[in-house]
Amino acid sequence: QVRLVESGGGLVQAGGSLRLSCVASGSPISIDDMGWYCQAPGKQRELVAAITSGGSANYVDSVKGRLTISRDNAKNTIHLQMNSLKPEDTAVYYCNAVVGFSTHWGQGTQVTVSS
Repeated sequence: QVRLVESGGGLVQAGGSLRLSCVASGSPISIDDMGWYCQAPGKQRELVAAITSGGSANYVDSVKGRLTISRDNAKNTIHLQMNSLKPEDTAVYYCNAVVGFSTHWGQGTQVTVSS
């Protein structure tokens, strides 16, 4: 069983920054891709950024240049540095991890950006 725990969400003004973290636990654990998804009220969950075990990252166009995903394989941790936040970034952010043929989700952390 893989458990993902997110932290770092909160309320910030437009233009501000937040840093989200996600720690994966479980034994044994060998994680393939990890990523961050967001879900705004009334909308579907969608990919924000993903990173492979080798460190290759990709982003949805709307966050390029503002958000940065990073990964520490030794600690089974990923981070999402969120800069120049906009009100439209407001959503619940979920951590995702692929382990073999299984996909795992965290409980989510709320990010609210006020205008």
